[in-house]
Amino acid sequence: MKRFHVHVHVDDLARNIAFYSAMFGQQPARTEPDYAKWMLADPPVNFAISTRGTATGVDHLGIQVETPGELAAMKANAMQADMALLDEGETTCCYARSDKYWITDPQGIAWEQFQTLDAIPVFSETRPAADAACCATAPTATVQFMPKPVANTSGKSCC
Repeated sequence: MKRFHVHVHVDDLARNIAFYSAMFGQQPARTEPDYAKWMLADPPVNFAISTRGTATGVDHLGIQVETPGELAAMKANAMQADMALLDEGETTCCYARSDKYWITDPQGIAWEQFQTLDAIPVFSETRPAADAACCATAPTATVQFMPKPVANTSGKSCC
């Protein structure tokens, strides 16, 4: 099964948790001081918010898969369509260890394609949380919808 993923940067986490909990009719599946995530069954959505962005609004969209085979199939589709992708492989971000890659649509919207492998107790294990800007901030600037892959030169790795 695939699950649609949305991540929104917010300026007031508590206010937004209250809003989205009321809208979804359920509390978040995970909350942290700077992050909350709902794993909705109807519709099947992984919806996350955080205070880590430089601007409020939609950070990125994504498709979360359950198996390595589903991720490999989606990656093969992207490569067959000559989409440039940033393959992070196994990485950590957003309180999770994941296998992921990024593509960017023609409008510049970052899409994360990933399989969550495990939960972790910190936002990211690769750098201090204060320096992290989740998720697509780094890849958005370097991954373009074009025939050849573009390397991530920002030095950032994220969810």
